[in-house]
Amino acid sequence: MNKIRALIAILSFASLAGCAVEPVAPPSSGVFLDSAFRPPSVRIDTQSALALSPAMQRFAETEMASEIRNKGLRDGLIDALYTKGRLQLDYDSETTRTAAEAFDARRGNCMSLVLMTAAFARHLNLPVRFNSVYLEESWTRSNGIFFVAGHVNISLSRPLATSSRVTVFGDPELLTIDFLPPEQVSRHRSHPVDESTILAMFLNNRAAEALTVGQVDDAYWWARAAIMTDSRWLAAYNTLAVLYRRKGLYQNAESTLRLVLGREPLNVQAMSNLVLVLSDLGRQQEAQLYANQLAQIQPVPPYKFFDEGVAAMKAGEYAAARQLFRKEIARAAYVPEFHFWLGLANFGLGDVPGARGEIAKALENSATTKDREMYGAKLAWLNEMREQQRRREPLRGAAGS
Repeated sequence: MNKIRALIAILSFASLAGCAVEPVAPPSSGVFLDSAFRPPSVRIDTQSALALSPAMQRFAETEMASEIRNKGLRDGLIDALYTKGRLQLDYDSETTRTAAEAFDARRGNCMSLVLMTAAFARHLNLPVRFNSVYLEESWTRSNGIFFVAGHVNISLSRPLATSSRVTVFGDPELLTIDFLPPEQVSRHRSHPVDESTILAMFLNNRAAEALTVGQVDDAYWWARAAIMTDSRWLAAYNTLAVLYRRKGLYQNAESTLRLVLGREPLNVQAMSNLVLVLSDLGRQQEAQLYANQLAQIQPVPPYKFFDEGVAAMKAGEYAAARQLFRKEIARAAYVPEFHFWLGLANFGLGDVPGARGEIAKALENSATTKDREMYGAKLAWLNEMREQQRRREPLRGAAGS
């Protein structure tokens, strides 16, 4: 029999995520179990995601206003926020911030920066559209939880005429703003998503982040709010099932995952988590059936070669570890942790330049301030070691005395 995968949990996580539409019908109340969770320690406020703060209002009336006078609403907004670099924004994927929090911190992940752009656009009555972009599925892991990151960007249209004598047919000309390099998104397809969906993505991100730091009860209320905001966003149901499993509510976890699989029978995240839940319930034969199906859909699970490489490192088998880390990077070069460990393997083999190169790549791919500081410190240490080695090397070709 195939070995059932030892995944702890898999969550879908929007790196970023449209005008508002009619409210989406909420799910049946049976999917929730409020009594099993303590009240949230923070305020769960869906509308705060796109709210304009007083500081943002002042920015719109000063710096942004001057750009708008010169270039018009749409181009003035873009120049004020991004082109001119007035905000000096920094990309940071560690926390999903509201529009106002991203503005105050001058940093955020793609979701946060899109929310901030949308908040300013809405303040200026500038039509916006949110787009879900089809990119290669990317996985990361934190504290034993696997995350599947998606990507969404935002399009701004020309301002609509306010005169009742003017009718606009079709979509106005759209200008899309994306926070990834053009070569990463220009060849990929996308589709519009509703404002309710992006708000559900925001809430589900908050749930995933709360779970990562052990705040299971808060995570439940964030996930619940995500489902109530847009019951079509299945990732939030998957998060809810993970939370039920953490509480030992295996029957609730199973029914929630089966709801997802009823809509998407080949949903890898839900199927992986169902394997775990069925195993918890002692239904090993049924769990194995899903594990076999999962193995056909996804023959090599995420982090398989990485985990084998770490085990080889602990055994002192640096050459074998290096090959395993290279195999993992070949299919997921965006994960800084993989480059860092390949650097350690190179260092263990005495290849200091190779170690430097990989840790430099880890730094380049870092998406959080904490990671950039850590990998930057490691790289500085290796640079110092290289300099010390250079000073110790005898001069070549020196004339004899």
